[in-house]
Amino acid sequence: MAHDGGANGTAAPLLASSAGKPRRNMYAFGCATLASMTTILMGYNLALMSGAQLFIREDLGLSDAQIEVLAGSINVSMLVSILAAGWAADLLGRRGTLVLANAFLMAGPLAMSLGGSYATLMAARFVTSIGSGFSIVVTSVYNAEISPASTRGLLSSFLDMFISVGLLLSYVSNYAFAGLPVHLGWRIMYAVGVLPPVFLGVGVLAMPESPRWLAMRGRHADARAVLVRTSDSPAEADLRLEEIKKAVEEPQVSDGGSVWKELLVRPTASVRRILICVAGIHFFQQASGIDAIVLYSPLVFKKAGMSSNGAILGATVAVGVVKACFVLVATLFSDRLGRRPLLLTSTAGVAATMTSLGITLSAGVTSTASAAASVASVLAFVAAFSVGFGPLAGTYSAEIMPLRLRAQGASLGMAVNRLTCGLVSMTFISLADAITMPGCFFLYAGVAAVACVFVYARLPETRGRSLEDMDVLFAK
Repeated sequence: MAHDGGANGTAAPLLASSAGKPRRNMYAFGCATLASMTTILMGYNLALMSGAQLFIREDLGLSDAQIEVLAGSINVSMLVSILAAGWAADLLGRRGTLVLANAFLMAGPLAMSLGGSYATLMAARFVTSIGSGFSIVVTSVYNAEISPASTRGLLSSFLDMFISVGLLLSYVSNYAFAGLPVHLGWRIMYAVGVLPPVFLGVGVLAMPESPRWLAMRGRHADARAVLVRTSDSPAEADLRLEEIKKAVEEPQVSDGGSVWKELLVRPTASVRRILICVAGIHFFQQASGIDAIVLYSPLVFKKAGMSSNGAILGATVAVGVVKACFVLVATLFSDRLGRRPLLLTSTAGVAATMTSLGITLSAGVTSTASAAASVASVLAFVAAFSVGFGPLAGTYSAEIMPLRLRAQGASLGMAVNRLTCGLVSMTFISLADAITMPGCFFLYAGVAAVACVFVYARLPETRGRSLEDMDVLFAK
């Protein structure tokens, strides 16, 4: 089974530089940082609706059902660009696709800030979703491919760290502009996100292309030049290049359609195991209810007894601060402790804190104490989610896919992620009406408990292994 060997930490890493304390390659660090900054915009536009919905509802007279669809539909419409991201990343390169993502992430918020009807807002959210889908898939692939094995966990986890920064900024924006007239405040919230994609798009052009994409195009000299700058030593750069060339020279599928056939129709035993891990970790990450908190925490806090919009939006800022801070735990320790320990701790913590939130909201009487307990449970949930489940789902799935399948495989995993996320975010209000809000959180807690078992049984440790060695790990 895939659990053997690497899961117990007994498999020796191929790269000598991955032993001991991880070293920091500052050029790779800078490239991963710049690529990941695009996901700030995704996080900002995704979570801004949590507070903006309070004012959009009043300004445009939207119903609960319309708000639910407006908030959650972005996750479903992202499927279009997520499934196309692998093809685009292979055709245009990782860097070119990130520039394209920034263009959509500028147009979407601009249209949102100018929208005057439910239909125009839905169209604007769709445009934003295209950029978000490209961004989240290609950033995870680029960071995995640019990183030396010694710091791949650190650099790959930048994805969720910067999404968390975007979430925090959206909550701050909600709070900062809440005092403006209703018809103006939510528009400014979105308008603030229009200019940053322009500067980020220009910045992305200054970073190098992925060495693995260059090697796939036969540009070995260019690939080596990038590897020399992003490896811990010239010897490691040469070793990485040789491994990439061997992976590229293996029998390759001829086009994107054949890639999908190899993934879904005729996968090898090792690819099948990898797909189960990729789809499973993305499904459980979202089915454990994170977007119910990200998008609907104001409703949760109202249920707990908070009545002031200012206090509610202030509490959401605290949620963003905690999420951003605890993502750093995974960022700093995934290369020291490994992926499995953090994932196991995180899933168990999510199950416990969701149960705590359900119990707190089940109290029949609302009071200051119940509101404080609910806020504490939400903050504890966000902390538990962020130390492993949040940042490491993308890291793990991007690093275990074989080179020839990585872009499309990452797209498939993210499609599962967004589809599950859309299901959670577009049903939360209706589900809470059907089984009560505490019932929702007890359901999410049960999913997280199953996720903990899944991680223990199915996910081997990948810390310190080269990307080209993952086939060996999953062939066991």
